[in-house]
Amino acid sequence: MEIPKHVAIIMDGNGRWAKERNLTRLAGHNEGIKTVKKVIEAAIKNKIPYLTLYAFSSENWNRPKEEVNGLMSLLNNFLEKELQLLIENKIQLKTIGRIQELPKATYQRIEDAKEKTAGFNQLTLTIALNYSSQNEIVDAVKDIVKDAKENTLSIEELDYPKLATYLDTKDLPDPDLIIRTSGEYRLSNFLLLQSAYAEIYTSPIYWPDFNQSHFTKAINQFTQRERRFGNIS
Repeated sequence: MEIPKHVAIIMDGNGRWAKERNLTRLAGHNEGIKTVKKVIEAAIKNKIPYLTLYAFSSENWNRPKEEVNGLMSLLNNFLEKELQLLIENKIQLKTIGRIQELPKATYQRIEDAKEKTAGFNQLTLTIALNYSSQNEIVDAVKDIVKDAKENTLSIEELDYPKLATYLDTKDLPDPDLIIRTSGEYRLSNFLLLQSAYAEIYTSPIYWPDFNQSHFTKAINQFTQRERRFGNIS
């Protein structure tokens, strides 16, 4: 029974969860942070070596300023409170996205956590922050053009494996399974190239209510699927 090596999750439904309970959207995001811890534990329990969480997209800057500031504060608190958890469980923290555009204090805290967990191999936890797959592709193309101009890259020899080395995920395997919560059926600008052959699992559960049993259910369904990668059975 083959389990996924890399699980990526689009954490969706915090706002709707809060609205149904007459709470603020920020309260929903705060509850969602608790789910992050549960899913990290579930990934370790299921022996998943790579877990990627879509936390903040480039488009999320368009949300109300109060919500954006609250999200940055929640991220800071998570990194401060859970860094020891990452260290104790030998979890390496990585990020994808234009994190240099985040508030300075948040950026520095992220870089500090990444430095302190570098080299751990129990689980590689990647957080997508200020991430957009389209932006990632644009940034990759810019770097490719730059290297071609400097004659450090031959355009004639460029293929997808080489292009992939210019993506934010160059140090990660492509996701085998993408989970989206809250019942939505779209990738929302998340790992578009890397997900070419990923299995997609949608759960009707809002992210704050998503738990270890829901995660395990997604893993179990993955093991029952036949992955052909364009071939026949």
